[in-house]
Amino acid sequence: MERLRPILDAITPVDRSLETDIRAHLDNLTKPPGSLGFLEDLAASYCLMTGTTTPRLGKKRIVTFAGDHGVAAEGVSAFPSEVTLQMVHNMLAGGAAINVLAKHVGADLQVVDIGVADPLEGASGLARKKVKAGTDNISTGPAMSEEEAIQAIQVGVDLANSAADDGVALLGTGEMGIANTTPSSALYASLIPCSVVEVTGRGTGIDDDRLQNKIKVIERSLAVNVQLFNNPLSTLAAVGGLEIAGICGLILGAAGRRLPVVVDGFISSAAALVAMRLGESVRDYLFFSHCSAEAGHRTFFERLDIRPILDLDLRLGEGTGGALAMQVIEAAVKIYNEMATFDSAGVSSKAD
Repeated sequence: MERLRPILDAITPVDRSLETDIRAHLDNLTKPPGSLGFLEDLAASYCLMTGTTTPRLGKKRIVTFAGDHGVAAEGVSAFPSEVTLQMVHNMLAGGAAINVLAKHVGADLQVVDIGVADPLEGASGLARKKVKAGTDNISTGPAMSEEEAIQAIQVGVDLANSAADDGVALLGTGEMGIANTTPSSALYASLIPCSVVEVTGRGTGIDDDRLQNKIKVIERSLAVNVQLFNNPLSTLAAVGGLEIAGICGLILGAAGRRLPVVVDGFISSAAALVAMRLGESVRDYLFFSHCSAEAGHRTFFERLDIRPILDLDLRLGEGTGGALAMQVIEAAVKIYNEMATFDSAGVSSKAD
């Protein structure tokens, strides 16, 4: 944990003293106070995250981390492990859902190999940050060493710093990794904490028999690694994934730079949970884009009292929900910046 101290010490709470002026401005816009509902909350959150009552929009970037998982050998996914590699190539060719949605919302897409089993030689346009060629099987031992988890976190921190230096104003998370709902469920169960059944779903579409097997595999993984659950970092190393660690680092690094993060779905939220357990102020800098159709995501939001922006039954990952939510956040900030006030428009305000 001490290795992460400089990263965590850079994260400070938002300045809540700004909220009075932010809310006063929202209430002075030409509308009944509060009539734009959650949009007003999003605008206020963006102002607080960026530390200003005069927010500015800028570039958007989605960082999609790819990694393989040893636990895939336990039959927890409907797809074989080689699909991770195939989907990375698909993303690099521009053919994945995240390519379409990132382009639609005007966001840059960065695809990162942080733990794909294949060496991916000759793949162009790929950020090569491989820590390890896939995790080990969590049902028989730890996914990775703490040192490897720290390396993966540092990859994410460095990418967040690069985004901040590039003038990115909204940073989205994404992932690709066959079987990665399994370590995500293990992290939820251990860090919320809650039962495995509450946070385990069908992932890529497994049938009832595979779902029961998946639950048993996760329960076995927790039992095998329980002695390693000493803190959030060791828990991440024990039952997490390399792409999950990368996203965790991206979140930590962005929070340290006051760069708002749009968290994608079930897997990204597991990474966010680790980050929030590592640093209590991390949550101040997070927008949660949507509630996934994956069983357990709603449990996460309810237990942590978080309201996601969208609820569209998405369960793809890649950063797709985050891309869509970016437009909602931008709309909220534009409302804050561009609507007339009662005074400027010569409109009478609500009678006392």
